[in-house]
Amino acid sequence: MEKILIVDDNQAVLNALSLLLEIHGYQPVLASGPAEAVKAVMYQRIALVIQDMNFTADTTSGEEGKALFYQLREINPNLPIILITAWTELEAAVSLVKDGAADYLAKPWDDAKLLTSIANLLQLGSALEENQRFRQIQSQQQAELNKNNLCGLVYGSHAMQRLVDMALQLAKSDVSVLITGPNGAGKDRIAGIIQANSPLKDKPFIKVNAGALPKELIEAELFGAEAGAYTGNNARRVGRFEAADGGTLFLDEIGNLPLSGQIKLLRVLQTGEFERLGSTATQKVKVRVISATNADLQQDIQAGRFREDLYYRLNVVELSLPPLGQRKDDILPLIQHFLPGREWSLSAERALLAYSWPGNVRELENACKRVSVLFPEGILEAEHFALQDRGSQPAPQTSAEPGPEEIQQAMDKHQGVVAKVARELGMSRQALYRRLEKYGLI
Repeated sequence: MEKILIVDDNQAVLNALSLLLEIHGYQPVLASGPAEAVKAVMYQRIALVIQDMNFTADTTSGEEGKALFYQLREINPNLPIILITAWTELEAAVSLVKDGAADYLAKPWDDAKLLTSIANLLQLGSALEENQRFRQIQSQQQAELNKNNLCGLVYGSHAMQRLVDMALQLAKSDVSVLITGPNGAGKDRIAGIIQANSPLKDKPFIKVNAGALPKELIEAELFGAEAGAYTGNNARRVGRFEAADGGTLFLDEIGNLPLSGQIKLLRVLQTGEFERLGSTATQKVKVRVISATNADLQQDIQAGRFREDLYYRLNVVELSLPPLGQRKDDILPLIQHFLPGREWSLSAERALLAYSWPGNVRELENACKRVSVLFPEGILEAEHFALQDRGSQPAPQTSAEPGPEEIQQAMDKHQGVVAKVARELGMSRQALYRRLEKYGLI
């Protein structure tokens, strides 16, 4: 229930407005003068203020109201203020409206007009707060970019912000991290962020696609081999663990490593010791291990395809990366990144947001590369991305761009809740913010 502050030295006015607001579901907060009003705004969450222009008997200049207005605006610049004025104070009220007061009504006021003004201003205030939160998220992301190395990661969703925050926190430690998620979602980028912001950032960062290692060469690839240890090996071969000594080893697609390789990997994770193929001399290394997989390792453990003891060695902390289709707020920032300076129609935006992107960020990047080559100029349409040709479900297409009246009606209907308005209009929150700014609705 929104709190509305009423400021008037006339008790009858306070009582009348208080009753009106209570009947219509608002919580009135009463103040008989500027000092009480300032204290209320400082210590309570006031959604809107209704204030008189004079608070001293036989005063009609409106100067007291002006002074209070500027005091309240200094505390909260976005606070909607409705001025209740006598005709003698009309000029002062109009000047305050130009300085940011939300509305003014002449005494005696019309209840219906006052309630309409309150409803509209509260809806607008909700939209402004949502916009401010969105901008704060953008500001936080920019601050993270300035403070930390995000390895070029582009995102706009809360889910990715939480994941990045956790990755940056884990970067300070040396625990083993398991990154799970579908192919093409960016697991390697998260691993890079951990390395780039860790105390080991200047040390080796060795990447291995564990699933691509030939079964007969797994031991040589991971631990090295002496010359002549196997056919065609004419010189000593340095293994990945030895190359990563003092730094970080990223084992991608660890779920595809065969059981024979898992056994050898488990030993070096437990002890830091191994022998090169063809040698009896024990080597010792200190390596931080980050691993990644698109497989369900718990299911693989039940099926006997993955060792449970190795799983717990690798998975001290798990970072789960959602597929792109579950983080829609990342789609448009990624397109802007892959197609800088390009514009697209609203129907294209709707189709791009409705598409499930089974290939995740990798598929989106490839689609943008294809578009940049085949359609280097002009506004991009949905068909340019050929989403239906690649198995997407066609989104409801509406070519008409919503105008300011349609957007304002939707804002009124949903009381300024941007997420609901964007959903009804079939656009992203970022697109809605752009149009609110374009039409001067915020």
